[in-house]
Amino acid sequence: MPVHPLEKLLRERIAIIDGAMGTTIRTYGMTEADVRGGRFKDAKKDMLNCGDFFSLTKPEMICDIHRRFLEAGADIIETNTFGVTSIALSDFFVEDPREHGGRKDPEFFQRIIEDKFLDDLSWEMSETSARQCREWADRIANATGRPRFVAGAVGPMQVSLSNSPDADDPGFRVCTFDQVKTSYARHIRGLIAGGVDAILVETIFDSLNAKAALVATQEVFEKDNVKLPVMISAAVGRGGETLVSAQTVEALWTAVAQLKPLTIGLNCSLGPDLMRPFLDELASKSDTFISCYPNAGLPNPLSPTGFDLKPADMARYLGEFAESGLLNIAGGCCGNTPEHIAAIAKAVEGRHPREVPGK
Repeated sequence: MPVHPLEKLLRERIAIIDGAMGTTIRTYGMTEADVRGGRFKDAKKDMLNCGDFFSLTKPEMICDIHRRFLEAGADIIETNTFGVTSIALSDFFVEDPREHGGRKDPEFFQRIIEDKFLDDLSWEMSETSARQCREWADRIANATGRPRFVAGAVGPMQVSLSNSPDADDPGFRVCTFDQVKTSYARHIRGLIAGGVDAILVETIFDSLNAKAALVATQEVFEKDNVKLPVMISAAVGRGGETLVSAQTVEALWTAVAQLKPLTIGLNCSLGPDLMRPFLDELASKSDTFISCYPNAGLPNPLSPTGFDLKPADMARYLGEFAESGLLNIAGGCCGNTPEHIAAIAKAVEGRHPREVPGK
């Protein structure tokens, strides 16, 4: 089989992935009225904290952010689709039964899965965001003569398949594996229709939810006769376990290795200093390319970005990771602006990428 261009890049040098969409959106001073636009002006719930809606209501801002990350040196930009499954979107449009003494359960989420408005909106947001990324990735690639890639971001959900929300009923789950898988499949098909180069299942804190996303991806590939690289990235806590399902990075790799992902890595959750030992462990266990895009330190509401580390700080940490032979992809998650990504790109430039057995 021919080598995918993204894999070819990862063999040659450390690639750069973009930074935090949400952090960067906040620097534009958007309001609730801005995120609603005319499209969602009558929505009954606040929408400002979900930056994914801006792809529909403020596309010029989202495209400007993609442009800035690309010009900062990003080889890979992510679609603005962290939470656009129908299940995730239901929080903004469907009345919560718990407010009236009920509960969310598989019957409730079956209605969500069958809701045409949510299903269509998930597709539209996925495809639209992918097309926005595709346009700017191609535009900057043509202007610079350097290929740029679009990763379809498949984020976590507000529901857990691993844990019960009811302390008195540990076997209870609010939704089923098939419901989560179905919701992810629609989202993934929209991303593919919009022209992504890879599917990135990221910020994994519930391993079973991630499994549903990965199974959905494989089933979409098989049914639609499509094959794209799959990238996987987990969020871990201070002990190195995924935040909800408490799976170690070694266990995570063991669980997904048979899928032969293009990349496995860590993002979000921790700053680079606290992430370092777990990245080292993952790099020592896995036989594929390693990605790392940590938060800019731990949250600090008094900081302009909400996080402590400045561009020079992130550059220093990621530069050391690269020098230690841990990286194939470097970037930043929460708190990382285009200025952070530019500094990281400069810090890892010319560093030899991690050697991957058999690659």
